[in-house]
Amino acid sequence: MKRFAMITMLLVAVFGLLAACSDSSSKTGEKAEEKETLVIGIDDKFAPMGFRDENNEIVGFDIDLAKAAAEKMAVEIEFQPIDWKTKEAELNSGRIDLIWNGYTVTDERKEKVLFTKPYLANAQVVVTLADSELSKLDDLAGKVVGLQSLSSASDALAGNPISEDIKTVTEFSDNVTALSDLKSGRLDAVVIDEIVINYYMTTQKDTFKILEEELAPEEYAVGIKKGNEELQNKVQTALDEMNTDGTAEEISIKWLGEDKVLK
Repeated sequence: MKRFAMITMLLVAVFGLLAACSDSSSKTGEKAEEKETLVIGIDDKFAPMGFRDENNEIVGFDIDLAKAAAEKMAVEIEFQPIDWKTKEAELNSGRIDLIWNGYTVTDERKEKVLFTKPYLANAQVVVTLADSELSKLDDLAGKVVGLQSLSSASDALAGNPISEDIKTVTEFSDNVTALSDLKSGRLDAVVIDEIVINYYMTTQKDTFKILEEELAPEEYAVGIKKGNEELQNKVQTALDEMNTDGTAEEISIKWLGEDKVLK
């Protein structure tokens, strides 16, 4: 009888463990479109789209836009700063559910992720110091140029003939560091998002100037994991509603000074 009781207890323990593992597995494998909290991957040094303010709070255009969309979708959101070089890997691994922080639509990225419709127009431009003699793209010949690693700035520069005449292209983890090296004289110019440098030119007056010609126009959209059309449609519906009710326009005026949202 004692042996029988011990075997019974062992079986109960084993089945209990299996049930716990099964429950844990189901939670881990929860689909993004069914989650009550969506994790959004951001570059927290990408003002004015998403960055940390003087209180170390994450703020910005995309932060406000994502929060407003979450209310319409009736979900909670969590902002997760990531290494921008690994953004697609973070998305495809399931560690984040959305890439939403000045994420430029490119043909190469379309092969890796789903996109919403573009919600904001942008361009890649070249910035230098206000007192620099550089004024046009051809002036970059023989110069040292910086940009954010694995960003659309890299693609824009590579697609322009001037890239063959540049002395050195230095890559940085973020735009803040690149601009810091520009101010210190270690760089002659930086390739950067027009929206980003326009923001810095309002906060650091008479420090920078933009060269006459832009490198390439582009558009921002939200990135979703391939195969998750349901979540893509939910986010797009929320964006459409914010365009209709004026929420997106209000956020644009707050952060960009004008309505730049694509309708």
